[in-house]
Amino acid sequence: MKKAEATRLTILEKAFELIYVKGYQTTSIDDIIATTKVTKGAFYYHFKNKDEMGLSIINDLLKPTLAGSFIGPLQTGADPLTAIYDLMYNLLMENEFLKVEYGCPAANLTHEMTSWNADFNKALNELTQQWIDTMIDLIERGKTDGAIRKDVNARQATMFVMSGYWGIRNFGKLERSKEVYLPYLNELKNYLETLR
Repeated sequence: MKKAEATRLTILEKAFELIYVKGYQTTSIDDIIATTKVTKGAFYYHFKNKDEMGLSIINDLLKPTLAGSFIGPLQTGADPLTAIYDLMYNLLMENEFLKVEYGCPAANLTHEMTSWNADFNKALNELTQQWIDTMIDLIERGKTDGAIRKDVNARQATMFVMSGYWGIRNFGKLERSKEVYLPYLNELKNYLETLR
């Protein structure tokens, strides 16, 4: 990796860490510069402004993370309903990247930015839609393979599961404890069993 690419990546990673903890709007370019120890000139060499950097965080950091942590596990050959449950369990209870006290980075940015920034809305919608489409496809394959009832509406089931995930992440932020995730996981398991 060339020095300029490494500097750009460092800015994105350190900025992401700050934004994940403090929020996008309360993290300033000066905060990012102080944390990354790059000059203001170096920051503006790589990004025209903070929003361009924020979009790069979504496209260059969050999308690959989503592909690996949120989508990859749904593309295994496992039973689809077990794969969905195992994914949610891993994201909530075992994933080291996602901190209970800070919630889900994509959900946080969605809450904070999409109502007033069309570019963020588009990028975050693309990110989320990829996860939705993958889960819908998994459920549809399960219907075809006989692992899921034929009458199950794949989109409705997906939106229900994902809404629960985003919601319980917020309860986790409030409680600052993974214990709050356990009732969701128990009820998720019960719900998924009704789809067989």
